Amino acid sequence: MSSSYIEISRKALAKNIRFLKQIVGKDTVISSVIKGNAYGHGIGVFAPLVEACGVRHFSVFSIDEAATAYRFLSKDSHVMIMGHIDDCELEWAIARGVSFYIFDVGRLEASVAAAKKLGIPARIHLELETGLNRTGLEGQDLDRAVDVVKANRDCLQVDGVCTHYAGAESIANYWRIKRQIETFTEVCSTLERTGIRSSVKHTACSAAALRYPETAMDMVRFGIAQYGYWPSRETRMQYFLGCEEKERPIGRDPLRRVLTWKSRIMDVKRVGPGQYVGYGNLCLTSRAQKIATVPVGYFHGFARALSNLGYVLVHGRRAAVLGFVSMNIITIDITHLGDVERGDEVVILGKQGRNEITVSSFSEMSRNLNYEALVHIAPEIPRVAVD
Repeated sequence: MSSSYIEISRKALAKNIRFLKQIVGKDTVISSVIKGNAYGHGIGVFAPLVEACGVRHFSVFSIDEAATAYRFLSKDSHVMIMGHIDDCELEWAIARGVSFYIFDVGRLEASVAAAKKLGIPARIHLELETGLNRTGLEGQDLDRAVDVVKANRDCLQVDGVCTHYAGAESIANYWRIKRQIETFTEVCSTLERTGIRSSVKHTACSAAALRYPETAMDMVRFGIAQYGYWPSRETRMQYFLGCEEKERPIGRDPLRRVLTWKSRIMDVKRVGPGQYVGYGNLCLTSRAQKIATVPVGYFHGFARALSNLGYVLVHGRRAAVLGFVSMNIITIDITHLGDVERGDEVVILGKQGRNEITVSSFSEMSRNLNYEALVHIAPEIPRVAVD
């Protein structure tokens, strides 16, 4: 039995997907972004739950994530690779109908060769450089890519034309994002004049779809929002400010956290005043205290930066982390909690009673982003679907 486990809520996920469908409208496809082990939620458990909500398009970063998703998804779902795939792996993707981004001519030419060998068209998405300056086709490379596509229409299927925005979650990037939207529109028009048309244009992640409705287009790649988290405080604030007064859910967040991380008390003991707790001398007791150990540490994703700072929930109340976070253990103060016993439930992330340890509080104390805190949760921890 594992020292901790993660619950994935079907109801919370279904509510999030319904909300996101309302945001983008019925004519826009939702692609569930499940890179980073489904943002720490576990591809194997999470992806089938999203399918149950009616989603049939999934985005991953790499070929290994695509292979994992392919094992757990039904045959009528589609997997799209947004990032890494070696040339030698293209045949695997093409043979299984997995689509992938093209952001350099070399990959495009390798795709043509693999498709000809298999006798199956490669399903590709042309990624355009619009201002993120990371990956994407532009200038002479885009012209060369257009020539390759036009010369090999029998073995290339252009599923989409896409780009990615440079921080749509922050108002500081407003004009940069607006310029990217303009650039994308202009380049798409140029491509259509050359005879390159795709069935799908997609540019929006969670933040872009929520802040810039015009970016939703034919498909939105929803990542962090489907898991129940706003991309940033600014994004959440703008959503509520943008609601009509009659539509505004007073005091209610339309997104629900899908993940709850739990463990159990491993041991309980008393420590007298003037004693150091755990390694080193970070924590010195000022009074007699009752402490408990929990079998979770930085190996599992409970950041070492939370040493003497973090909290967990026991009996519905907060219990402070005492001393250093070890590789496999944290020590918590349960002096104020009464009868805590070995085996009692501990909530590391999520709700217990009326209190909650949010990912934002968890991540801010460890100086990480929400995204970082989630993907750092060890993949070895069991994930289980609950209602």
